Amino acid sequence: MLLSTKLYWCLLALPLIGCATVPTTAQDDRLNGYTPKITASDFNYDPMKTPIAQCYTAELSNGKDISGATLIDDGISAFVVRSAFARMATKTIDLQTYIYSNDLMSKVLIGELKNAADRGVKVRILLDDYGTKSDVADVMLLNQHPNIEIKVFNTVRRRSKMLFLPQLFMDFNRLNSRMHNKLFIVDNIAYITGGRNIGSNYFMPETSANFSDTDVLFIGPMTKSATKSFDEYWNHKLSIPASVFPKAKSKHAIKKLEEKFAEIENKSAEDARLYNTAILMTQRAFKQKRMDFSWGHGTFLADPPSKVEMTMAEKEAYRGEIVKKLQDLWTKTRKSVYVSAAYFVPGAGGLEYMLHEENTGTHVTVVTNSLSSTNSPAVYSKWEKYRKKLLESGADVYEFMLSAENLRAKKYGRARQAPVFSVLHSKSIVFDDRISWIGSFNLDPRSAYFNTENVAIFESADFAKKLRDMILEDTKTSWRLTLDEDGAIQWTGQRLLDTKEHTYSHSPDTTIFRRIWKNICRLMPEKFV
Repeated sequence: MLLSTKLYWCLLALPLIGCATVPTTAQDDRLNGYTPKITASDFNYDPMKTPIAQCYTAELSNGKDISGATLIDDGISAFVVRSAFARMATKTIDLQTYIYSNDLMSKVLIGELKNAADRGVKVRILLDDYGTKSDVADVMLLNQHPNIEIKVFNTVRRRSKMLFLPQLFMDFNRLNSRMHNKLFIVDNIAYITGGRNIGSNYFMPETSANFSDTDVLFIGPMTKSATKSFDEYWNHKLSIPASVFPKAKSKHAIKKLEEKFAEIENKSAEDARLYNTAILMTQRAFKQKRMDFSWGHGTFLADPPSKVEMTMAEKEAYRGEIVKKLQDLWTKTRKSVYVSAAYFVPGAGGLEYMLHEENTGTHVTVVTNSLSSTNSPAVYSKWEKYRKKLLESGADVYEFMLSAENLRAKKYGRARQAPVFSVLHSKSIVFDDRISWIGSFNLDPRSAYFNTENVAIFESADFAKKLRDMILEDTKTSWRLTLDEDGAIQWTGQRLLDTKEHTYSHSPDTTIFRRIWKNICRLMPEKFV
């Protein structure tokens, strides 16, 4: 006999009774006594008078609202730049991230933030609950520091891991939507954004599954828009102070973390020396104006945090500033579009834009993950629906190789000691070799309708050329897709350690089981992948 729907949910909810909980909204009575440690008064300073800004006073004080941008396409460089700017901070640091992995590189970075706070810098850290797994994340412990405040966005009420799935079903609209934004803001004058979360596999190419990603360091007035967006999330009712989480209160755990910081610093004198040398070299390059900055007009856009709370119907009808600007840029493009998209599901509307571009003389180049390199076969199964039409229109289409030796590692002179599987994680577009788009926004339904995202749009032909060339570099370690005489897709490419070019009639470097699983994933609704 089948259970009634009500009885089914009652039985499913039984394990939730008596489970430890945290507030899901800042309006919860348990937060009545909450007093913020960092307030608007801590931002009552002139960013242009900070040491970071004073290095580029001439460029930033010309009255033309100009900002600077420099690409960070290498994981180790991305980590070192963050650490270097944390050490240069004198006023404030804001960190917003979807994923915080509780691993070595994450601990080193939060150690840098703690050191900055020890100097008096005010540090705010905003984490997504699901992406961070905040109950085990050591970063929560830093909330005990008088100059560090941590909040968790879009919390899961009951904290047992085994209870997440039942809660997801019962509060699907909210919990299926995550804060995917990625920001690292220093002294309200410089910020980093792009695809990288906080974790070793985003920074260290020697990890077993390395995310090949792209960040940009911006300096200048557009940073104020990034801080304004951070403030909107920070002050939103879905941002819950870490002080209500048991993890954040443990005096014993913070002591152990501080011991871990010391252990990391003392474990290898040579590694510490090289790390500190790299930071000093980065700081010196910045101060001596040897960083490869391009100058232009920048715009920062972000979804509102309230996007998470929308009903399903509202989300499916949602067209925020990011989507509207993307459509506007596609419409105005006349010559070329270069896309590097980790998770590329353009949808019927996006495909229409791209086909129209090709038909009117605008050439489209797309680099996305192959079935072997992607960490989401479900997304790949949806991408398959669109690629043949793109190829038929004349677009150049590439799929990133699963490779132990990718070009970026070779470019930066680091020979890998063990097999490394590269996953493309960039979210970048170049329009007409003039306008660049980079941020956390994947070109897929999840970014458009469910997750909150941020992007930076930068108008500079000099910067656009650098980003375009980086995308073209990735085509060298990608399979080129073409159509054979019968109209079937084929993959052609040459691995870096191989002198022979290979052509395949199915996704290279995949097992039959992975291809079967990808086909099963086709049954999932496209909007939920």
